[in-house]
Amino acid sequence: MAADLIATSSNRAPVYDTIGLGYRRFRRPDPRIARQVHAAMGSAASVLNVGAGSGSYEPTDRPVVAVDPSLVQLRQRPPDAAPAIRGVAEHLPFADGSFAAALGVLTIHHWRDRAAGFRELQRVARERVVLLTWYPTPEGFWLTRDYFPDMITYDLRIFPSMEQLASELGRITVQTVPIPWDCVDGFGGAYWHRPDAYLDPEVRGAMSTFTRLSNVEPRLERLRQDLSSGRWHVANADLLNAESIDLGYRLVVCESAGYGAPHSRA
Repeated sequence: MAADLIATSSNRAPVYDTIGLGYRRFRRPDPRIARQVHAAMGSAASVLNVGAGSGSYEPTDRPVVAVDPSLVQLRQRPPDAAPAIRGVAEHLPFADGSFAAALGVLTIHHWRDRAAGFRELQRVARERVVLLTWYPTPEGFWLTRDYFPDMITYDLRIFPSMEQLASELGRITVQTVPIPWDCVDGFGGAYWHRPDAYLDPEVRGAMSTFTRLSNVEPRLERLRQDLSSGRWHVANADLLNAESIDLGYRLVVCESAGYGAPHSRA
């Protein structure tokens, strides 16, 4: 267990208490995405990682404190990981300006009160808030377009658009995060080039999106048959030689307007 794991009170039963058992195995930080995330944090001297899970993308060259509501997740943190506290984004137990930067990686769609979470991140971060998020295009990619269109229907409700983020956070900069063909972080779009992976229940178990779907097996069987017959390869021939693609993952940076103070809108 990571050093200094502090279990604070919580009456919340996070989804990752159920699906997070294999998280450390399948949700490892991809080094190319990590470089982009770390560059966005700049020279920030200290970082609060909110929705930290098992610690992916935490920098190791500066002090970090992690926060996550799931003890299942926190207990998978490596022994040399940063100190971790059980808690939620909407109620951070830190004083104003306690950290130079706040980081959130694929977490904001799990918050119960996004506006409150953003206020808290901006309150405790002196310099900037860095968020890795996803906003799917309505057509999605082959997995959602051809097999699971209800993923897009649901995710468009829970993931904020860049315009919504600008309205809630203030002035932001947005970077596209290309997903490489051999991405080692097993989030929902990571296996766009390796379709067989979606047939593995352990791989799917590390993706929260599959927990929300019904009638999954018949659609997986259709994917299995399309792979076996070569139909998938014909339909997606344009992807076979691609090194990376844009699936809608975005890195959002909000420079703080002064912790504890109202931010300007943009």
